[in-house]
Amino acid sequence: MMIDQEPLLTEFKTVRDFVRWTCSLMNQQQVFLGHGNVSTWDESVQLVLAALYLPWNSDPAVMDSRLLPTEKARIISFVRDRVEARKPLPYITQEAWFMGMPFYVDERVLIPRSPIAQLIETEFSPFLRPGLVESVLDLCTGSGCIGIACAYTFEEAEVDLVDISEDALDVAQTNVEKHELAEQVNVIHSDLFNGLEGKRYDLIVSNPPYVDKPDFDSMPEEFQHEPELALTSGEDGLDITRRILREACDHLNDEGLLVVEVGNSEVHLMTQFPHVPLIWVDLPEGGNGVFAITKEELAQYRDEF
Repeated sequence: MMIDQEPLLTEFKTVRDFVRWTCSLMNQQQVFLGHGNVSTWDESVQLVLAALYLPWNSDPAVMDSRLLPTEKARIISFVRDRVEARKPLPYITQEAWFMGMPFYVDERVLIPRSPIAQLIETEFSPFLRPGLVESVLDLCTGSGCIGIACAYTFEEAEVDLVDISEDALDVAQTNVEKHELAEQVNVIHSDLFNGLEGKRYDLIVSNPPYVDKPDFDSMPEEFQHEPELALTSGEDGLDITRRILREACDHLNDEGLLVVEVGNSEVHLMTQFPHVPLIWVDLPEGGNGVFAITKEELAQYRDEF
């Protein structure tokens, strides 16, 4: 479809007019919601307010404000990106929220949505050993949201954000500076552990690429805007995860913990390694495919991966 701008510029007057129209259009065109909002109304409000440089939680009275022609044109441009191009809202606004915190995002990184947030909120209890956490690795960091959230949670820890994509690390560095954590958080270019020789961590957490080929081929159009490098990992989605399982022992301190998200590819991992004592985490707020394993347990099976 193609949006005709002229009638909108003349007939629509207020913020409310554009929110209602945007919501109706999203419903009509059946846009996919999977990057932050669960209702087209909430997404429409957020999109229109962002186009006006207003926060998502603005006073509701703003809904009846009249709009300038330039403001209407900017809203229409945002709606075209969302409905015609099927671009996810966080790429349009260049902002995503993770654990109640804002992060800069663009199409060089995945949009933050990992259920690992639920573990960070509980300081990885009961899986992580008690005591001070001094070192954390966020492997395949993307935007840096998981590692930065860990830095807030473990204030005494030095946190390394690692990715093979230099583009992703540019975004991660932006977020480190945005959150004023440069003294605590390091950004490192590395192909998994290759550039981390001699480094050891109390906690390694990773949301690596894990989408298998059938899932990738069937994903809604919105996901095509995300970098394929950050989504896919071989036919079964586990090429990178197997490397992590093989190599993580060399980079965990004694009593250290590895936490990895593999999403729907958990089925393949369970089938291939049914005897490995991976702890599949119960995620009460939703999500699936996150496992934890200690260094001691991992060391017993490392040669099998």
